[in-house]
This record gives sequence, C-alpha cells and structure tokens, in this order.
Amino acid sequence: MDTDIRLWMVGTVGIDTITTRKGRFENLLGGSVTYAGAAASFFTKVGTVGVVGNDFPDTFLERYLKLGMDLAGLQFEQGPTFHWEGVYETDMVNRRTVCTELGVLETFAPELPEAYRQAPFVLLGNINPDLQLHLLDQATGAKFVAVDSMDLWINCARPALNQVIARSHLLTLNDSEARQLTGHFNLRNCAAALCDMGPEYVLIKKGEHGALLFSREGISIIPAYPVREVCDPTGAGDTYAGAFMGYLTECGTVSPETLRQGLLRASAVAAFGVEDFSTTRLESLNREEIEMRAKELREMARL
Repeated sequence: MDTDIRLWMVGTVGIDTITTRKGRFENLLGGSVTYAGAAASFFTKVGTVGVVGNDFPDTFLERYLKLGMDLAGLQFEQGPTFHWEGVYETDMVNRRTVCTELGVLETFAPELPEAYRQAPFVLLGNINPDLQLHLLDQATGAKFVAVDSMDLWINCARPALNQVIARSHLLTLNDSEARQLTGHFNLRNCAAALCDMGPEYVLIKKGEHGALLFSREGISIIPAYPVREVCDPTGAGDTYAGAFMGYLTECGTVSPETLRQGLLRASAVAAFGVEDFSTTRLESLNREEIEMRAKELREMARL
C-alpha cells in the first residue's frame, strides 16, 4: 500500500458490454473510477476506491497495477460486479442504456484507507451522493474536492447531492445536467446558480464541443481535440475529469493557470481514450504523447 497518496477517487468499477458501429463487444473493463484513475495515473499516484465481485478477472487487476493505480481502497465482495450495457448510435454521441446491473455496488459501504485520508486532492466520481458524503466525512486532509454527478442523482437524490455540492470546490456536469439541476437554459446562468450552491468552480462539459470552466473571476473555454475516428466514447467524461485532477495534483496548487493547463491535458487524454475500446489506448499512452497533443490543441485555439 502506498503511503504517499495525494489524490484518491471513488466511482464504479464495472464489466461493460458496448455496441457501436464497429460491432458488439462484451466483458470490457469499465466504470467511472477505472477511466478516471487510468487518466490521472499519468500525472500522479492514484488511490482507487470502489468495489468488485468475485467475477472480476485477475487480468483487470493487473491492468490497474500496470497503470500504477493503488488498490488499497478496492473492496472485494461475493456476488457479481457492476455491469452496464449500452448501444451507441452512428454519430457516436447519442447512446441508450440496455441494462444496468448494480451487483455488489448495491450494498457498497466504502471505508477510506488510512493512507488516503490526508490526501489533499479528491475526486468524488459518479456514484450515489450518500456514498460521496460518507467518504467526504473521512477525508480529513482534503483541500480541493471535485464532484461529478449525473441526471439519475439529480432526479432521485437531490437533497444529498446538494450537500455534496455545497462541500465541494469544483463541480463537473454536462450541459444537459447543468440545465436540469438549475432550471436555467443559458449556461452562464446555470454556472452562476451552481456557484451559489457552494463550489468555487463549475466545469460544464459539452462532449465533442469541449468544456467551459466558470468561476466568479471569469470563464475559460477549452475546445475538444478533433479526433479522426471515435471508436468508443464510453468513459470520456470520467477520463477528462481524472486527467484534470491528476494534473492539478502534480502541480500541487490550484490557480487560473494550472486550471487552464489541466484542462488542456484533460482534453488531450480524453481524445486518446476514445480511440479504442475500454482503457486499451490509455494503457499504451505515454506522457510525451499527451504533451504533444496538448501543444497541438493550444496552437489550434490560438487567435
């Protein structure tokens, strides 16, 4: 177990079935903490909090370890691992969920390893807000907490979600979720309302159109890197958030400059991630490639 974890994250660990225009693929390593942790691992040692069942292959654990992810926070329970199946339309943007089977995630009661409790950076990935609060209460050393969520929790767990947001420093949502949560349509109005709920920063993701980072000091717009061919968009938002938090952890400070630079790396890593299924492309990626793509993106955005 690593005793110098400066970033930990929680989320789902899953076994996915994905259908795209390239075909149907079963038994893929998935889950929000999988993608986010893989992306963050290029910048820092990552503490992983999640749960898997007894059907979770050893080869998947080996892939985590190859990426350098710390697994002290990964719980092993009897029963099936969380499973998600989705089908992407031809545009590779819209998708429909075929089934979601919670498995051992349904009774997940995470405890934070001692080595994680003093970590200054935290990413509360997309899980039940009650679990996010439960872990946040254990994170005694947290200095910068980022929260991700989704429409499910907005619909069925709003009070707990509001509590998590109030205790966060950065909230990340996609544009439709920001509108759903605030009741506003204009994204500037959405961001203002979300900042009023507690966080200093609001990151609104717009998929292939990039992202907008809002704060009371202003707005930063970071475009998405134009990928030649998207193979599998699953986990792109988690990859983005993980790379962003990994870079901030590497820097050790949060400032307008580190935030902008972090968003550039996040866009670069997320673009690599969608070029193959699951975390396959991330596992063959290196830091030099990330920096090169971030540089290209910076040049593309220059006016």
